[in-house]
Amino acid sequence: MEIMNVILWILLGMLIAYLIRVVIGPNVWDRLLGLNLVATKIILIIMVFASINEITFLLDFAMVYALSGFLSTIFLTLFLSERNSRIAKMEEAEKAEQTEKAKSSESSISSVSSKLEEPENMNFVD
Repeated sequence: MEIMNVILWILLGMLIAYLIRVVIGPNVWDRLLGLNLVATKIILIIMVFASINEITFLLDFAMVYALSGFLSTIFLTLFLSERNSRIAKMEEAEKAEQTEKAKSSESSISSVSSKLEEPENMNFVD
């Protein structure tokens, strides 16, 4: 029994470390990975607790929690990848619009400057 308590405390420590990773994570993908690890550690904690106290119905809860954690990870990944692709398309369209504006302004400047040039052979009569 003593070994199971030690394992439970180690899992709780790992859970806290992963929660810190979720909060501090440098980007969204690191936070998603941290959430997945937190869900895994919660499942393990439920299973160890059920084993220590010999409560078998908690294993059913652990299985349901594992399934919901897996599905939420899949759906969050799909949502974030779709969002990132939409943002990339919007940025690409914005860059194309800026280059088009730059080209049109260059052509208008060159047409104005060609109109302002003086002819080479201009004879002035006094």
